[in-house]
Amino acid sequence: MHPANKPKKNPSWHVIGAMLGHFRRAERFTQATLAERLCVHEETIASIEQGRRPLKRDLAEHLDQLLGTKGALAVAVTQIPEKERYPLFAQDFIEQEQKALTLLSYENQVIPGLLQTEDYAQAVFACLFPPISEEEAEERLSARLDRQKLFEQKPWPPMMNYLLEEVILHRPIGGREVLREQIRHLRRCTELPFLGLQIMPTLRQHHAGLNGPMVLLETPDHEQLAYMEGQRVSFLVDDPDEVSVLQQKYGMLRSQALTPEESKGLLDDLLGDS
Repeated sequence: MHPANKPKKNPSWHVIGAMLGHFRRAERFTQATLAERLCVHEETIASIEQGRRPLKRDLAEHLDQLLGTKGALAVAVTQIPEKERYPLFAQDFIEQEQKALTLLSYENQVIPGLLQTEDYAQAVFACLFPPISEEEAEERLSARLDRQKLFEQKPWPPMMNYLLEEVILHRPIGGREVLREQIRHLRRCTELPFLGLQIMPTLRQHHAGLNGPMVLLETPDHEQLAYMEGQRVSFLVDDPDEVSVLQQKYGMLRSQALTPEESKGLLDDLLGDS
């Protein structure tokens, strides 16, 4: 189990940040004057140097030109492992997700990341509080869309099942049109041979998942894992006893939700004649 109670530094980004700080001081730039030359906020430079913010490739190239570092920063950025583009607390889960045999997800507030449209995902990041910068939102959006390449995996993506609370389909994150296109995308996903989708009716009296969302996955070695996120905290669980309890919960939730065919019908009703 790996708790993450607060944001942490990624070791690789910390090293690149230290490199930037060294190169900047060697050229007698302050963080403020460097930020001014690059037309970015001073906090952006400070965050990169402290390893709290990834250095994007295009900015690294500009810095190399300005600081005369002959491509050193851009090359360093290209060597960062792909999984380290994600928040540190989620990295272990993202790594397991990309090679999982099965993925079972229950969500009660928003559409799961792998099923989000680009506009819906962008709107989700705009809802974060405290707010994040436009640059960070773009980085997170790019990383989320990269995760969705899992659907292109050959010969097949993981076998997936998604349980969604009905209320998610009525919360207009991003506006009514964004939500409508998101529902339309979900309806298309229900036709994928490796994906099942079930809706939990809001009026359902008995409910086994009131403690919150979860994702259960099976690794290529047939290890059973669980991942949960809450308010600024997340856990990747590998204790067999704990995972077993969550699997029992998930099984009960599936029995309490609408069937896949009933869920398709609900999505069709929400979309109307369009």
